[in-house]
Amino acid sequence: MAAFRAQSEAVGLSPVSQPGSIRGWAEHPAFLRLVSIVLFAGIWEIAGRIPVSFAFPTFSDTLMAFFRLMADGSMPIAYVSTLQPLLLGVVLSTFLGVGLGTLCGLWRTGEWLVIPMFIVLQAAPVAAFIPMVTFVYGIGMTAKTLAVMILALPVIVLNTYKAVRNVNESLVVMGRSFLGTRWQVVTKIILPDASPVIFAGLRLGVAAGFVGVVLAELLITPTGIGDLITFHRSRADYAEMYATIASIIALSTLTLVFLQWIETRVFRPEDRGS
Repeated sequence: MAAFRAQSEAVGLSPVSQPGSIRGWAEHPAFLRLVSIVLFAGIWEIAGRIPVSFAFPTFSDTLMAFFRLMADGSMPIAYVSTLQPLLLGVVLSTFLGVGLGTLCGLWRTGEWLVIPMFIVLQAAPVAAFIPMVTFVYGIGMTAKTLAVMILALPVIVLNTYKAVRNVNESLVVMGRSFLGTRWQVVTKIILPDASPVIFAGLRLGVAAGFVGVVLAELLITPTGIGDLITFHRSRADYAEMYATIASIIALSTLTLVFLQWIETRVFRPEDRGS
């Protein structure tokens, strides 16, 4: 090995990196993500100690506030309230979105009738719809679930529609040449071929759902995570307020990373090594 390394250096080639070497660890994605998190925490700590604002706590104070909220039970109780409309809205959006998107992708008339409405919903400022939802459905679970669906449903419908519409035409022709029925072509060819893009749309819908549930709890009625944020802001407990905000961001990020891992393992096996 030493002779090969010397020979490669003699002809101007870079030395072969050994597995487990420092350079190998430095180029590992997990290590780079850890470095990014540490740098972010360090910049946050420095900005809090300068300070950039009296309402901006240090990272260490925010971390201690997070542990206090977990210890006294206020944050777990808040998440029990927040996750209910989130899960219900995402599940309903998944079934309705995949069904409507598939129908519009297969049926041209359905595309003309339904898709423009969801394009408008995706482009519209969603916060303007929430007072209208509150006026019609009150301040209960129904209003919060609808707020989640208003954000998540258009993303899922449009991604499913595009996935079904852009299925490999040669696969469809092959299924018809083997005398496959319409149902068989849809269930055994179109939906399996479109599943990676459909699942990516579900992942984006979950991200939009997190935004919707936080908006609902801040604008409709202060409960759950929204209640913690507004309560500690009113008391000028900025460390607790930032800890609550950081916790919902961390939860949404971990959820999306997990869904992306499932997408790669199940629907995109060719990307496993990337």
